Amino acid sequence: MDEESGRGAARAARSRSWREETVLAYQSLGVVYGELAAAPLYVYRSAFAGGDIQHSAGNEEIYGVLSLVFWTLTLVPLAKYVLVVLRADDDGEGGTFALYSFICRRVRAGLLLPGGGGDELAGQCNGGAVAPVSAVRAALERHRVLQRLLLLLALLGTCMVIGDGVLTPAVSVFSAVSGLELSMAKNQHQYILLPITCVILVCLFALQHYGTHRVGFLFAPIVCLWLLCISIIGVYNIIHWNPHVYQALSPYYMYKFLQKTQTGGWMSLGGILLCVTGSEAMYADLGHFTQYSIKMAFTLLVYPALVLAYMGQAAYISRHHNFEEGSHIGFYVSVPEKIRWPVLGIAILAAVVGSQAIITATFSIIKQCSSLNCFPRVKIVHTSSTVHGQIYIPEINWMLMILCLAVTIGFRDTKHLMNAQGLAVITVMLVTTCLMSLVILLCWNKSIVYALSFLLFFGAIEVLYFSASLVKFHEGAWVPITLSFIFMVVMCVWHYGTIKKYEFDVQNKVSISWLLNIGPSLGIVRVRGIGLIHTELMSGIPAIFSHFVTNLPAFHQVLVFLCIKSVSAPHVRPEERFLVGRIGPKKYRLYRVVIRYGYRDVQKDDMEFEKELVGSIAEFIRCAHSNQNGFPDGTSHSHEGLSSISKGLPLQEDGEFDRSDSSGSSAHKEVNPNATAPKPKRVRFALPKDAKIDREVRDELRELMEAREAGMSFIMGRSHMKAKSGSGLVKQLVINFGYEFLRRNSRGPAFTANLPHVSTVEVGMICLV
Repeated sequence: MDEESGRGAARAARSRSWREETVLAYQSLGVVYGELAAAPLYVYRSAFAGGDIQHSAGNEEIYGVLSLVFWTLTLVPLAKYVLVVLRADDDGEGGTFALYSFICRRVRAGLLLPGGGGDELAGQCNGGAVAPVSAVRAALERHRVLQRLLLLLALLGTCMVIGDGVLTPAVSVFSAVSGLELSMAKNQHQYILLPITCVILVCLFALQHYGTHRVGFLFAPIVCLWLLCISIIGVYNIIHWNPHVYQALSPYYMYKFLQKTQTGGWMSLGGILLCVTGSEAMYADLGHFTQYSIKMAFTLLVYPALVLAYMGQAAYISRHHNFEEGSHIGFYVSVPEKIRWPVLGIAILAAVVGSQAIITATFSIIKQCSSLNCFPRVKIVHTSSTVHGQIYIPEINWMLMILCLAVTIGFRDTKHLMNAQGLAVITVMLVTTCLMSLVILLCWNKSIVYALSFLLFFGAIEVLYFSASLVKFHEGAWVPITLSFIFMVVMCVWHYGTIKKYEFDVQNKVSISWLLNIGPSLGIVRVRGIGLIHTELMSGIPAIFSHFVTNLPAFHQVLVFLCIKSVSAPHVRPEERFLVGRIGPKKYRLYRVVIRYGYRDVQKDDMEFEKELVGSIAEFIRCAHSNQNGFPDGTSHSHEGLSSISKGLPLQEDGEFDRSDSSGSSAHKEVNPNATAPKPKRVRFALPKDAKIDREVRDELRELMEAREAGMSFIMGRSHMKAKSGSGLVKQLVINFGYEFLRRNSRGPAFTANLPHVSTVEVGMICLV
């Protein structure tokens, strides 16, 4: 469809064999498609249970519902997601926020913090293509209001995904367990279904810490067995009860259905909509698998099995009209009685698997938001050493479990839960359609006709379903709206506070001239070691440094102002990760290092981080001396006053440490065999054999190595935000209470989790914004 996605697809095809793709497709069944595969448990029940339509002898209703289910399943998951949306991966990542990030990197319409070369990286990720200026692009870049609306739209989709993560496990498990009511008296099952559902939900969330890889292999056989089971039952029902049910696949039966039922048929769309629940997980879980594996699993197995299952249920229902009430029309009545109990067991397992897809998608999308400062920092646990996107977030997992149990116990039936889930599902799809139309226009550089066609066609379908779900506000649909509002407030408060904190740092940074006027000693005692000062700034001296030295006039012999940035791209190539520069003259021994991570990158542990950091500074020292204006050997290039270090100097042991050698070079020392006590090993920089290093550079490298051996200290700023006197009431509430509450109860920057506490110093400041 477009050159960019074609290049990404080619790279993916080269990097993975068909066997690997098949294994990933198998795994995706247990992670991505469980929710979609479990939908036959409750779609027909949801359509008839509300009392909006009645099953009549003429079968217009059941045939109309089947026709709507078939075409909705064909147009939304197959046509929209498989054929179009999955091709809009953000360097292999998917989801609502990935679409927003993709748009922001191509159009200067984002409200995210500066990422340190994020725009440059974006151009590289997209083949360096420059989008032509269009009226839509110009309007987005010019008007701040449109940029805020775009961000709010992305956050709305994100919040609805979280709401779906709360509701889907409750609906899937409750619907599966409800099969027990066919073999129990009414006064019995109402006391048994709820406890069983709650126990299963607790077990489901307790399994999450094992990770997607293990959960995928554990759940994939269950989904395969479930799809095989519903396919066989579907074929049996078609042949045994109504071989001509295939005629209902014609769109004509949709017309007859809506003509007869009118308002009732329109309101029943909120239940029919659930046949595509889980479609968004296909895109949101893209980072856990690949585009081809997800497409392969859906087109070859999931889609045919679902069509047969829905046709089989319709064939059975069309020959039976003696149901006591609409809620009895569902999956279990169409299962032959002899195999009902085994199928019930498989269905419960399938429902548990069905919940896995949206839980995994929730982890992915919250990680993206947190990396781009749109969600409070949380603990990210990477559960796979080979697939970077497979993560687990403990705080979010237990929060979802508590909310899921709360709505399950609060409603105690599937009717209200389904209404709530339907609104959450269709809202996410509607947001994806809107953002996707912008991607087609602004990122793929297609004609506005294509973008409008996509928006109007799929948007019209989804608006119809959205309106049918929204009218059931008082019957459960208020839940996702309430949850989304709460999460939206949290995200907006965190994003606003983070922006204000960054603006304060920029306005209060210390100029380089102040530093130069102090002199090489910086007016303080320089002690051995390396001092790392964490800052969000890429230029200037942070206010925290002057605040620290004013109160404690002593600092390390080597100072490094460290800035770690999350760019609006999924990944940053290792050779583009480190930007290194010098602050002031060489004798000051002050350096600035900017480390860039994509919102899906895994950050190093403390030992690996320290080696890469020191090695990058050493490489900068070596190369900067050889050519003050550039790096002819191709290892680095200039970027905004800093130099991009593709590979730092490695460290290696080199004989015994002899302090008479002041060069710090690669010369080896002879070992004295008559020595009574071994001298400590010397760790040095492994310089290229043909490198010509003068004494000045050797002294600087030696001093850097000695400082590393003396120890590394991390100086962190702990800023307390406070609104200025005279600020509006809303701003005071947001900053003084909202943001400060979230800051105190969220985790620090991701890289600080691996820092040794004995080497960390926190400096407190009050920021008036």
